[in-house]
Amino acid sequence: MTDEPAAAVRRAIGPDRYRLFCVLAGLYVAQGIPTYLFAAAIPPILREQDVSRTAIGFFSILLLPLVLKFLWAPVVDRVRPFARAHRAGWVIVTQCGIIASILSLIAAGPANVWAIFAIGFVASLLLSTQDIATDGYAAKHLNREDRPIGNAIQGGAVAFGVIVGGTLGLVLYRHAGWTVMLVTIALLSLLPLAAAFAMREADPAPTQAGTALSRPSIMAFLRRPEARQILWIALIYRASEGLVKAMEGSYLVDAGIPLDAIGYLSGASAATAGLAGSVIAALLLKRWGAGAVLGLLGGLRTVCFLVFALHALGAVVGVWPLYGASAFQTLIRYMEIVALYSLFMSVTSSEQPGTDFTILACAQLIVYLVGSMSSGMLADAFGYGALFAFSAALSGVAVLATLLVLRAGTRELPGAVLPTGTGGQP
Repeated sequence: MTDEPAAAVRRAIGPDRYRLFCVLAGLYVAQGIPTYLFAAAIPPILREQDVSRTAIGFFSILLLPLVLKFLWAPVVDRVRPFARAHRAGWVIVTQCGIIASILSLIAAGPANVWAIFAIGFVASLLLSTQDIATDGYAAKHLNREDRPIGNAIQGGAVAFGVIVGGTLGLVLYRHAGWTVMLVTIALLSLLPLAAAFAMREADPAPTQAGTALSRPSIMAFLRRPEARQILWIALIYRASEGLVKAMEGSYLVDAGIPLDAIGYLSGASAATAGLAGSVIAALLLKRWGAGAVLGLLGGLRTVCFLVFALHALGAVVGVWPLYGASAFQTLIRYMEIVALYSLFMSVTSSEQPGTDFTILACAQLIVYLVGSMSSGMLADAFGYGALFAFSAALSGVAVLATLLVLRAGTRELPGAVLPTGTGGQP
């Protein structure tokens, strides 16, 4: 649990808040650019090279390190790559490896799918490890009132990564070729390294009442009741989202919406939602607290799912309701991540912030991916209408369960859950 003495220590040893915000922006941009090079730019390039869709489909395995990174998170919390740099050391080492991976793609060429896959998997391992260090640094140094801002910065950096790693990557490939694209992305990935050198750390973390530091581990997280409560929220809140998101594009196609319109819709809504949604969520969190914001967003998400269900069942007609529900759902998803991550940070310990945060982040991602993988089978078996209606019902139940868990844990999570009109502090 993050208590007031620990928070006071972090305020005393942490960098100036605006400096911290700039550092976090650089760290998250460092992750976003290469991530969306592999996730958004390279798959269309491979398809243009006549690589089979089956082979391209194997690139989803690149998500595996993001799901399993909690297994080596204690190592990142425990081991220092350099004597005077703990998490900064991990960022420097991994970012240099990521840049080397990007440059090695030049030799592989745009048609060598298995070489690209192997390099991408190495890059994914490095990105996942860097993410542990970055999230641990953010959780350790952000004060309670600054967590929404810090997570909004992360959302904005993700949107920037989509634009640079994805959109700019494709534009460069189209007009200048494979090598120019990769060299440019590698050079842009060098810039965020300045954020790593600007990190200020004071590890090992101060002890409470003179006790020795505990050894970072998954079991140390699970022994804390307030951490287990938030783990339940991580496992239930987004259980319905993968079901809808994985089939959203297919349904839009089957509803007769052109592919280019779907592309414009997804690209514009992602970029807008990543920036606007993150800012809006940060403002709402500071005013209402995570419990109220998650309740509001979950309710709006349920309405969006109902629109899809009613359209699939013929009760709602026309394309504009689908456009609105799809774009608004994207906005909600970015806002949810800001709220959830702020809640996750409220239960990170000073001894192992990277491990604690990573366990919770992986839990919500695993549930999302399980829904995504099962959505196609459910749609084939029962149809889009039943799938979207079930998702809406599951979303509503998840919101109610989340609010009940938060209410039960109010005393153990001061300032993190229920609204009182003072930034969520009771």
